[in-house]
Amino acid sequence: MKKYDAIVIGGGPAGGAAAYALKGAGKKVAIFEDDLWGGTCPNRGCDPKKMLLSAVEARDRIKQLQGNGFSKVPDADWTEMERFKETYTENIPEGTKKGLDSAGIATYYGKSSFISENQLQFDSEVFEADQFIIATGQKPSILIIEGSENLITSNEFLSLKQMPKSITFIGAGYIAMELANIANATGADVHLIHHNDRPLKAFDEDFVNDMVEQMKQSGITFHFNVYVDQVEKTSDGLTIHANDFELKTGAVVCATGRIPNVEGLNLEQAGVKVERSGIKVNEYLQTDNPNIYAVGDVIKKSEPKLTPVAGFEAKYAVGHILGQNSQPISYPAIPTLVYGSPKLAKVGISIPDAKADPEQYQVNEFDLTNWFTYHRINEPKAAAKIVLNNNKQIVGATVLTEQADELINLLTIAVDKKMDNSALNDFIFGYPTVASDLQYLF
Repeated sequence: MKKYDAIVIGGGPAGGAAAYALKGAGKKVAIFEDDLWGGTCPNRGCDPKKMLLSAVEARDRIKQLQGNGFSKVPDADWTEMERFKETYTENIPEGTKKGLDSAGIATYYGKSSFISENQLQFDSEVFEADQFIIATGQKPSILIIEGSENLITSNEFLSLKQMPKSITFIGAGYIAMELANIANATGADVHLIHHNDRPLKAFDEDFVNDMVEQMKQSGITFHFNVYVDQVEKTSDGLTIHANDFELKTGAVVCATGRIPNVEGLNLEQAGVKVERSGIKVNEYLQTDNPNIYAVGDVIKKSEPKLTPVAGFEAKYAVGHILGQNSQPISYPAIPTLVYGSPKLAKVGISIPDAKADPEQYQVNEFDLTNWFTYHRINEPKAAAKIVLNNNKQIVGATVLTEQADELINLLTIAVDKKMDNSALNDFIFGYPTVASDLQYLF
């Protein structure tokens, strides 16, 4: 039997951060991974997706400036995009493992499972630890329908060697919307099917409708209120079937959600409860077994399941293990982004919640389209909705613009600090930029 002070299960951003922090505190640490060292985000998630989006963003900028400096809008070359993406992703697993090894963290690759409250089984060996941190993340869910074996997920989409002439996405969450925009930029015939008529439910409905309209104008076809019940393989591709609906396509991407990646861990043997939405944890990120913590996308929580949130939780869990913090975890303002065409982002108090409580909140709406920052790149639509409290402090924001990723980060700082206009005016920003526009938003 091998004994460690702490064992981390999951070699992604959260698991790696926890392992390094524990090792830095003098602990004897082991980390287990059964898929790709580095985890989902850098291998087949946010990082490779944004590598591909580089070409999409460049094409969108040219499209917006057509007739204002450019005469033609090129299709993005998928093969070259994929090759460029791999210049980053191909080094992640080996580089991640080398980093862990060089830090003196014991690494184990393969399936592990709990056999008791403080022991893991790996191959023919038993591993024991005082504390565990589960950081195994999520994995794509697959619809239980006839022909489900013909579906691919975001994992396979991001590694396609050739983009089909036509491709269909089932689902209308942020993953489906982002990947649909990427495929569309390559010239593919893109369809998006959703079981109701309200995509991106967590975001402001007006802005979502604006995004959908722009995606339609770019050539993406939406099919709302369609319940897919079969994906049939035919001699010339795939056929999607539903009531009074049929669509022929070259590939079907199932983007209907993600589920906790806990299969085979035998959590019940460790006294850890897991539900469909994730592992149950308390306000200290402890499971029902107080010596086993869980962090990141694998846990059940109301906070967004995002890579930086997972890293924040890993840091907190390590601090609690080391006795450096005794207070419950407290999250700062967390921005959420949809990397579409255009981008959509939000932070803090949502627009529906603010409008439902007019005695506490004021919502200011701005059409930014003709502001210089957005006019100079000829954006077809740019807008913002800002939530202020009774003290005129900013407590929420939702923005729709090609530059939403930059703007929302600035607004996140303002929301987290509950800044008012006078506090903002203490700063001098580079001009003209999205930052220098902030003073006019609240």
